[in-house]
Amino acid sequence: MTSPSLTKPSGPAGPSLTSVSASRKIKDRAVQGLVYLAFALAVIPLVSVLWTVVVNGLERLDPTFFQFSMNAVSGIDEGGGAYHAIIGTLMQVAITTMIAVPISVLTAIYLVEYAGNGRLGKVISFFVDVMIGIPSIVAGLFVLALWLLTFGFEYSGFAGSLALVILMIPTVTRSAEEMLKLVPNDLREASYALGVPRWRTILFVVLPTAMNGIVTGIMLAVARVMGETAPLLLTIFFTKAINNNPFDGPQGSLPTFIWEQAGDPNQNSLDRAWTGALVLIGLIMLLNLVARLIARRRSPADR
Repeated sequence: MTSPSLTKPSGPAGPSLTSVSASRKIKDRAVQGLVYLAFALAVIPLVSVLWTVVVNGLERLDPTFFQFSMNAVSGIDEGGGAYHAIIGTLMQVAITTMIAVPISVLTAIYLVEYAGNGRLGKVISFFVDVMIGIPSIVAGLFVLALWLLTFGFEYSGFAGSLALVILMIPTVTRSAEEMLKLVPNDLREASYALGVPRWRTILFVVLPTAMNGIVTGIMLAVARVMGETAPLLLTIFFTKAINNNPFDGPQGSLPTFIWEQAGDPNQNSLDRAWTGALVLIGLIMLLNLVARLIARRRSPADR
């Protein structure tokens, strides 16, 4: 008896592997082309904005801009600078970061490592989601009503930092929470198996593993709050003089400096506004670079 053939019949019974492979390659190349096209369309506005800011900002990018304030300088005058605004922005962002980051990271640790499905964890997670959608001007109005009008404190850089803290906490909390969730449970279980307490496991295993992602989230939050204008107008007001004390009196900042100078139709003021925007972008990029270097040096993979 003749045994049946084990070979696959050819013909119209079904498409060949070669044709299937070719069609998949065509679809793959088409999808890759669409992804590259979407990326190019997304980058074009960003490059256009950066190019416009750089071209216009270079007009006043000189040592005077970094060495002098706008005290006793009017809109029609040449010269003047943003020294007072740069100092104010750095102080306000530093205070905001020192307050918001510990609260946010500890909240994220609680939600991931301790809360589980408990009611308190759900309540905290709900309020974090609500705070993410709060408009920036609402944060400024809250600090204005509570800190300035109710408690009677005056305009200050610290009041502006409190408004920025409200905006920064939910962003850092949510990003840190997602990074902590990405840490494999095998690392935690291996640490527990060696008899290491939970708090030491979190401090020396979980956090270092998620450090790069946490730092990235922090810098995204810093970039957001550093460019906020509305809450600062309501809490720090603005001044042309140098104020190195963030707890006493109005203090300048780069966003309010740009807002003030851009509102003057004089060309000298517009040039200062463009340069202020360029300096603000440069500061954000510099802080991101420094944070990346610090996170890379502290990464467990590089030890």
